[in-house]
Amino acid sequence: MQLAPMIDILLLLLSFFIISWQFSRSETELNVAVPTAQEGAEPDRQRGEIIINVLPDGTLRVEGLTVDLLQLHSKLSAISKQFKNQPVRIRGDGKVVYQRIVEVIDTCQKAGIWNISFATQRPAPAE
Repeated sequence: MQLAPMIDILLLLLSFFIISWQFSRSETELNVAVPTAQEGAEPDRQRGEIIINVLPDGTLRVEGLTVDLLQLHSKLSAISKQFKNQPVRIRGDGKVVYQRIVEVIDTCQKAGIWNISFATQRPAPAE
């Protein structure tokens, strides 16, 4: 039995999973400081989840691109037509105006997305 083709396939699969894992981690903007909550945590991401980052100045970033509310609506509308239970996670900075978060939620609902969650984190332990 020849092992070379099997090793090639395993290396390709391994590289695919490593690359796709890295892309999924890059969707979370590092300069977004999500609000703290006692029960806050980094929950497991759902498969196919869309992450909407709301930066402190109110800018929206989805999949590494800066979008406005109209672009977000068209993107989410197209996705919700294909996937009825599409999950969306909103990572709003703790300093962003609450009205901006409400606008994002409203845009999601207009696009047919109802499976919305919010990112939080636990407060830093007191030293």
